[in-house]
Amino acid sequence: MNLFSIFHNHISGPIPTSISNLSNLQTLYLDRNRFSGTIPQDIGKLRSLIDLAFSKNNLTGLIPTSICNMSNLNYLYLFGNQLSGQIPQEIGRMASLTDLELAANNLNGPIPTSISNLSNLDTLYLFGNKLSGNVPVDIGRLVSLIDVQLSVNNLIGPVLVALCNLTNLRYLGVFINHFSGTIPQDIGRLQYLTELDLGTNSFHGPIPVSLCNLSNLNILRLFQNELSGPIPQEIGKLVSLTNLELSTTNLTGPIPPSLCNISSLNTLFLFENQLSGTIPNEIGKLSSLTDIELSINNLSGPIPYSLCNLTNLKILYLNQNQLSGVIPRDIGRLSSLISVALHTNNLVSTIPTFLCNSTVGTLPTLQSISLFHNQLTGPIPKQLGECSNLLYLDLRRNSLNGSIPLTIGSLISLQMRLDLSQNELSGEIPSDFGKLNKLEILNLSHNKLSGSIPSSFVEMVSLNSVDVSFNQLSGPIPNIKAFENAPFDALRNNSGLCGNHSGGFKPCGSLVMNGRKKVKPRLVIILVSLFGSLFLSLTFLAIFFRLRKRQVGNIEQADQLTDTNTRRNIFSVQNYDGKLVFEEIIEATENFDTNYCIGAGGYGSVYKAELSTGQVVAVKKLHSSDEGSEVIGLKSFESEVQALTEIRHKNIVKLFGFCSSVERNISFLIYEFVERGSLKKILCDGEQAVEFDWIKRLIFIKGAADALSYMHHDCIPAIVHRDISSNNVLLDLEYEARVSDFGTARILKPDSSNWTSLAGTYGYVAPGNREV
Repeated sequence: MNLFSIFHNHISGPIPTSISNLSNLQTLYLDRNRFSGTIPQDIGKLRSLIDLAFSKNNLTGLIPTSICNMSNLNYLYLFGNQLSGQIPQEIGRMASLTDLELAANNLNGPIPTSISNLSNLDTLYLFGNKLSGNVPVDIGRLVSLIDVQLSVNNLIGPVLVALCNLTNLRYLGVFINHFSGTIPQDIGRLQYLTELDLGTNSFHGPIPVSLCNLSNLNILRLFQNELSGPIPQEIGKLVSLTNLELSTTNLTGPIPPSLCNISSLNTLFLFENQLSGTIPNEIGKLSSLTDIELSINNLSGPIPYSLCNLTNLKILYLNQNQLSGVIPRDIGRLSSLISVALHTNNLVSTIPTFLCNSTVGTLPTLQSISLFHNQLTGPIPKQLGECSNLLYLDLRRNSLNGSIPLTIGSLISLQMRLDLSQNELSGEIPSDFGKLNKLEILNLSHNKLSGSIPSSFVEMVSLNSVDVSFNQLSGPIPNIKAFENAPFDALRNNSGLCGNHSGGFKPCGSLVMNGRKKVKPRLVIILVSLFGSLFLSLTFLAIFFRLRKRQVGNIEQADQLTDTNTRRNIFSVQNYDGKLVFEEIIEATENFDTNYCIGAGGYGSVYKAELSTGQVVAVKKLHSSDEGSEVIGLKSFESEVQALTEIRHKNIVKLFGFCSSVERNISFLIYEFVERGSLKKILCDGEQAVEFDWIKRLIFIKGAADALSYMHHDCIPAIVHRDISSNNVLLDLEYEARVSDFGTARILKPDSSNWTSLAGTYGYVAPGNREV
């Protein structure tokens, strides 16, 4: 038998050792299954083998040294497993090897120097491991190499000098490492290069002009380095470029007008630099552009009207600059626009009425508008109500006046945020706000709004955060959770709000009525005396005879109600007893017996606990370990507590409480129990994966994206999770996503740089994660 192929099935268990007896085998494909255990030690007996594919399984352990005896092997695919240890030094003996793919494992140690002996090698994939040290200098001898991917490791040193000898290279990716040094002028020798990704390293110095000679380059990513100087004027010579990502690199100077000659460009990321000057008016020539992000620079001057020619544009981020002038009125012509962020500039005048005008310029796809912290004036255009797909609208910190348009209540897709705070809006809150039943965050604070809060607010069933403080509102507080749970500061400084709230508002029903004059004190006294005396006379006898009978019954009923509430939820504020909860958790898990363990991670194990009240919760217990690991674990514990106490979102797992006891050397967190478990568990189970159809997957994806958007854009300061993986996103019974495990989360400091070391699960770290 020459060929044995069973790839892309659901076969599990170890790879049989007897497979090494198939001495005539030339092709062995076991990839994309669920094989576990180690690679058979005698696999090297298959001396006739040409193709070997064990990729995308659950294999563990070391790469057997015997595999290096396969002198005829052309293709070795071991990527996407959990292999550990070092790459065998003997790998240099595999002289026929043309394609070596060991990516997405847990391999560590250096890249063996003998790899430079593989003179026929054209593809080298080592990304997504824990490799360290320098890349062998002699790798420059492998002149047949076409594709080199070393990204997401811990490699160091000035790697580019050696790689510049590989003149046949088409793809070079080394992002997320610790490479240093300058980008050499010799980079211009790689004439066939189509993709160059050097992002998230420590390269310094200027961008060499010779790089602009790579006329075949489609993708250029230099983001998150320590580069300096201007963008070369010759950048316009890269006429084949589709993606240009130079963000977060300390670049200075103006945006070269020549950049606008790259007509094929569809992604332009220059954000988080120190670029100055104006946005070139020629930018309107980039007709293929879909995503332009120039935010967080020192750009000044007006927004070019030529931007309105970019009809394919989906993302327009110019926020946090020093732009001035007006918002171009023809922005409504950008019919593909999904998200626009112009906030934190010096823009003046009014919001263009054509932004969502269906008769002049329509933006049917627009989902996010962020114009806050400018100097915009005038009324909010009623045409905004025609942006029927809008999910996010933030106009705070301007000088907008007039009343809130009734049409805002027509934005029934609004979900993430509606923020009109810190303006000069007046009049009443439209009753049509009740139609916004998907909205989660509403801020109308620091305006001049008057009248009562519409009773229709009870229909805003998704609302979880509200702020109406510093207005002139009066009347009852709506009887919904968002208001009941709102802090006093979110309702304060109004003229007469009343109702049941812990902030101490007076009960409604007083004689001071909204929109009417106060009744004179003397008349109040007369009326109260007259009607009070009459009422007391009629009811006194009835109260007297029934009082004794009802007293005992009321006491018993109150005791029963208290007992019922206590049993219902021991985490509620009125029932909370920390010591009781602690003992309940210990008892429910039998002191964290492994029988109750439903998962484990780097810093802790998760247990399912059914409490005496019938409530089921998930308990994450921090591992007890050596001192160094314990410090890291405690940091993870503190990060998770800090993050989850700052946020509240339906797609983020709820934290009920936490405990850290020095006496018992134990720390744990208590969460809601999410029934279906992790995404990985669903996808690895054949029956559940089939049940998880595309409609349910879309629901799941939308929920996860909403949670991340909320953390990144709605939390102040922003929170970055840093470890989104299939293990850390859970599903409830309705297949809604619940983002969990905030142990590596980071709360970003506003108005400062936020650099961290790499965190998260290898294989899931975003290659362009620019928010960490």
